Amino acid sequence: MICRLCGGSDLKPLYTQGARGEFAFFRCRTCRLVSYDLSAGLDQEKYSRELPDPMSSDDPRNASQSRTYSFIARRYARPGRLLDIGCGNGRLLHLAASDGWEVEGVEMPGGMAEKTAARLGVPVHEGVFPGSMPVLEGRFDLVVLRHVLEHIPDPPAAIEAIRSLLTEGGEALLEFPNIDGLDQVTKRMLERLGLRRKRYRPSYIPGHCCEYCRGSFRFLLERSGMVLERWETYSSRPWLDPLLRVAPLGGKARAIVGQGPPEPRRGT
Repeated sequence: MICRLCGGSDLKPLYTQGARGEFAFFRCRTCRLVSYDLSAGLDQEKYSRELPDPMSSDDPRNASQSRTYSFIARRYARPGRLLDIGCGNGRLLHLAASDGWEVEGVEMPGGMAEKTAARLGVPVHEGVFPGSMPVLEGRFDLVVLRHVLEHIPDPPAAIEAIRSLLTEGGEALLEFPNIDGLDQVTKRMLERLGLRRKRYRPSYIPGHCCEYCRGSFRFLLERSGMVLERWETYSSRPWLDPLLRVAPLGGKARAIVGQGPPEPRRGT
C-alpha cells in the first residue's frame, strides 16, 4: 500500500475499525495523510438516505448546514455564484439563495438531486465528484464541500477539480473530520490501552477513504498550487466553538482555500 497523496511507502498503522479490527488505517510519515486500506471494502451507499425538509429551521438534522451557512454569511459581504458539491437535501442552498446567492448543487446518483431541485427550485445536478461531474456553465465564486473530501480516494484530483470550478479570486470552503482533534486522539489512546472498545454492527464497512489533519491538508494544497487561507476547528457542540477557534483541537475542520498568487509572467 502506498500513500494516496505523496506516493510514499513509509506508512505506519494508526488504528483499526470493525468488530475484529479488520479495517486498517495507516498514516504516512512523509505527508501525514491517513489512508484506509480499500482492499477490505468500502461502503458509500450508507450515506444515501432520506433527509429532512431543507426549509425547516426546527429540524436538528439541518443544524450543521445552517451553521456552515452562518460562517459563509459572516465571511462574504456580497453574494455571488455558489456551488455546493454533495449538497444533500439542499439546506445550505436554500439559505444562500434566500440571501441573494446564485446557487447550484451536485449530488450523487440515486434520486436526491432531482428531489432537492424540485423542492427548492434551483439547479441540482447528478454526478460523482470529481470523476464524473456534469458539465456546468461558467465558474463559481465559492465552491463548498461539506464532509465530501474524506470520501474521495484521489485527493489531488479533487483539489484540481475544485480549482477548475473557481472564478479568478474565488475560494473553496471545505469541512471534514480533523484526525488530530483532541477527541479523536483520546479515543485512539483509550483503545490502545484497552480502556475503550467501540461496538460495530456485523455489516459495518468504512466509508472514509482518507483522513486529514492540518499538515496533510496543507501538503495536499501545496502539491496542487493552492493556498490555505483559513483553518479552524469546530465541534458538534456549538458552545465549544469560540474556544476551538483559539485552540484548534476540535474533531471537525473548516478550511478556506484560495488559488494563491498568480504565476510570474514569462518572458517572450
